[in-house]
Amino acid sequence: MCSLAFARSLGFALIPLATCCIVANVLLFFPDGKINFVQDDHVTTYVWYFMGIGGGGLVMLIPACVFLGMGKCVDSCGTDSCAMCGSVFAALVGLAGSAYCFLISAVALLKGPYCFTVMGWMSPFEDNGGKYLFAREKWSECIQPAHIVEWNITLLSILLGLSTLEFLICFLQLVSGLVNAVCRPCCYKQEYSLNA
Repeated sequence: MCSLAFARSLGFALIPLATCCIVANVLLFFPDGKINFVQDDHVTTYVWYFMGIGGGGLVMLIPACVFLGMGKCVDSCGTDSCAMCGSVFAALVGLAGSAYCFLISAVALLKGPYCFTVMGWMSPFEDNGGKYLFAREKWSECIQPAHIVEWNITLLSILLGLSTLEFLICFLQLVSGLVNAVCRPCCYKQEYSLNA
């Protein structure tokens, strides 16, 4: 029962993380808080991969719901081994979603924002391997949207941090589920032999 309480606490932790990922991804569509940039298709292509909405958000609700519903599964199955197996598969789904969110966010951060420069709409930092992150004086190359570099760096860094936390939570449940699946049968056998 202790492992079920642990899984439920992890499920509760995933819900606000998933919600924040969705919000961060949505905000990337509206640089400078304006809608016209997305309407004119002047946002980086990476936001259309929905790393926060899909990978770090909606996909993450699957393990969250499974972890939270494990007590009901035990009540209906009569054993927590089937619930633990379900939690292992849900944790794997969560690991995949959080890894997707992390990888796309990292690539988007390295490539830099899509913005209007003296040469027109482009990604001016796309080929410098993320060096622009440490060269603040180059950020002024982006004329529009205002503060787009800071906007992207902040939101993508938030997505990186949140997806890392989600990955760790799902990894913890994966390990917990596997340990319970392997150790519990051994414990039951030992209890049976002691009682016999």
